[in-house]
Amino acid sequence: MKIYTYVDNSNLFIEGRRVSAVSKGMAPNIYDAMNHGILDHSWNVDYGKLHRFLCGTNKAEIGGAKLWGSLPPSDSFWDMVKRKGFDHTVFDKNFQGKEKKVDVAIAHGMTKDAYTVIDKKVDEITLVAGDKDFVPVVEDLVAEGFKVEVVFWDHAARELRDAATSFVSLNPHLTLLGR
Repeated sequence: MKIYTYVDNSNLFIEGRRVSAVSKGMAPNIYDAMNHGILDHSWNVDYGKLHRFLCGTNKAEIGGAKLWGSLPPSDSFWDMVKRKGFDHTVFDKNFQGKEKKVDVAIAHGMTKDAYTVIDKKVDEITLVAGDKDFVPVVEDLVAEGFKVEVVFWDHAARELRDAATSFVSLNPHLTLLGR
């Protein structure tokens, strides 16, 4: 068995900061944190711990660990991510400061790998993202017999959670995954 992991970095990072804000009492609940832009800027993802959590040491062989996002202030960030075990793809933000292409690139990567390198009889696809843009690709892959696990914070889109073979909440692991 191999695990193929696909991570929407910005989605994971920003929503993790919201979850941390709620856990520290900076917002009464996740929806208030979302509506009022409340983030715990002291919380950061520890990519080595994330890689171990997602891929494990004894869970299975790592087929691939891929992470997508937009350019941070320093390319050294992406060098660190690669040292922690993730292949990465970086996109520039548009003129309004918004990410474009990331969700489509992740869906494309999952689909391409599913039909070229992943053995649906034994391998597992793990998607670390929470928005419903991924529902069509997850539904299609599951319908084709692939095992697709969604790993995200509790407030992942219900439609995405329902489309997946299984869902794993990151909320209980907030401290473990932070640095």
